[in-house]
Amino acid sequence: MTDQNIDSLSDIEALGGPFSSYNINNMQFPLLISVPHAGRVYPDQIMENLAVPAAHLLRLEDRYADRLASTAIARGFPAIIAHRPRAWVDLNRNRSEIDADMIIDLTASQVPTPSRKVRGGLGVVPSRLHGIGSLWRKKWQWKDIDHRLNSCHEPYHDSIAGILERMRLKFGCAILLDLHSMPPLDEDQGNADIVIGDRFGRSAGSRYSELSMSFFQQSGVHARLNHPYAGGYILERHSKIEKDIHALQLEVSRRFYLDEPLREPGSRLPEMAGHIANLASRLAGQIDKQFLLTAAE
Repeated sequence: MTDQNIDSLSDIEALGGPFSSYNINNMQFPLLISVPHAGRVYPDQIMENLAVPAAHLLRLEDRYADRLASTAIARGFPAIIAHRPRAWVDLNRNRSEIDADMIIDLTASQVPTPSRKVRGGLGVVPSRLHGIGSLWRKKWQWKDIDHRLNSCHEPYHDSIAGILERMRLKFGCAILLDLHSMPPLDEDQGNADIVIGDRFGRSAGSRYSELSMSFFQQSGVHARLNHPYAGGYILERHSKIEKDIHALQLEVSRRFYLDEPLREPGSRLPEMAGHIANLASRLAGQIDKQFLLTAAE
């Protein structure tokens, strides 16, 4: 994928291809922003096979999460943003997480034992929603699902892996900031505006998680670490701490940046986009310091 013009970001759904990348040809920073669930334009195959009102698909979207990355992209940070909706393919799942019951020519013996996510209907292609039921009128053919994986899922992850490796070779270290949105949390969940995930220390060095927590606290944003979201497949696949490739997940409360019905951009979206850009700068600065210390030894 070639770099896209930042002016097109607000109309990302009009772009062709499964995803767009920004600022990767002349990388100025050792940090990549990934937005895997930003897609909100649905292929005809989805709408024609939908067994529920289309409004229910909003539950699968990280609604307008791509716009949370806009300020960072304008400052030159590399980013990769998906166009296809999560109902088409979930980029934050392993391609093997498949519900065989929704595919005509596939049996349970041909796929791995279903994970908790698959059993809940949220595999690499969602099959149902809690409280709603099955999403699809008819079962899909395996060739169609396989095409989605080969044309969307694998190219997205191959691109992330390639960009991070280029960053590591150039800067000595790289960070992936995987950007998502979450439903508003209740009191039992901590009422957080942001949840930072590092898979309980398995996907990023503690200095990056601690810096992120401190940054948001200083900015007046209520943040939590790993609860209730610790990070998913993207962090698991792309973090390689032993090679100084680190990965953090950010879950931003939709209450912070969307309107009251949680459907359209709200007045505070620029504020949160600014916070994310400033965090990216802090994290990149941490890498620069680490690189200088290592070089001086």
